[in-house]
Amino acid sequence: MSIFEAILLTVITASTPLVIAALGELVVERSGVLNLGVEGMMIMGAVAAFASAQMSGSPYIGLLGGIVAGALFSLLFGFLTLTLVANQVATGLALTILGLGVSGMLGEGYVSVPGVRLEPIVVPYVADIPLVGSVLFRQDLTFYLSLALLFGVSWFLFRSRVGLKLRAIGDSHGSAHALGIGVIRTRYLAVMFGGACAGLAGAQLSLVYTPQWVENMSSGRGWITLALVVFASWRPWRVFAGGYLFGAVTILQLHAQAFGVGIPAQYLSMLPYAATIVVLVIISHNRRTTLINTPASLGKPFVPER
Repeated sequence: MSIFEAILLTVITASTPLVIAALGELVVERSGVLNLGVEGMMIMGAVAAFASAQMSGSPYIGLLGGIVAGALFSLLFGFLTLTLVANQVATGLALTILGLGVSGMLGEGYVSVPGVRLEPIVVPYVADIPLVGSVLFRQDLTFYLSLALLFGVSWFLFRSRVGLKLRAIGDSHGSAHALGIGVIRTRYLAVMFGGACAGLAGAQLSLVYTPQWVENMSSGRGWITLALVVFASWRPWRVFAGGYLFGAVTILQLHAQAFGVGIPAQYLSMLPYAATIVVLVIISHNRRTTLINTPASLGKPFVPER
């Protein structure tokens, strides 16, 4: 395997959780809900996936456990913000802190325990094609799920009737309610979908990226996910491209350290987050496009008239 091929494979592995979590958050924000608890849902998915895989011996059960954990954690966010009408920003931040603390407590007994790795799926014949075969046809299930999510979310938002209703709620929840669209129900489903995607992204971290449990192993990826959705102007294909851009930056700093680049390791570790800040600053100069694509009711609570 060439060094280029090895780097490309690690970029894909690093980018997959970002793409999955960002696509889920994109659907949530398209419905007009701002969920800042992605980091907490992702880390809860990671610990649940690792624990489920350990107890069952199957990484696929682990994936399911991560998805369920993320969806259940998102239900707590939905109950607080959609039913009790709590502030979405404060609730999301609180759930992130809660998720980091609870995951550390639940995962205490799994530290230094060998993980159950999710092995790649080898597609016969085409997997032997140089470069293309190893990159596209020797990947784990989460990579193929990220591609399925990309096409599925794109079709759902812009080609389906239900997706049109969801975008209508994000643009004006009052008008959507007047037309008989169930705003709260739709937002609950969107929040659960986003939580399930965040849980799946966390499962990828503990079963594929580093098949072990390490406290706070999400390492701020949930925050990068939130920036990625804004960077993509709430467009699925831009999310996909942006996810791989941020993944490449993450891997770049790791390889730079391995090659002994004369820059302190602390500065190199800051690269992915510095890149996030730079991208957001650049976006702020193009406010017209950003405002056009931003759901008008993003972060605004909906209280139906009685």
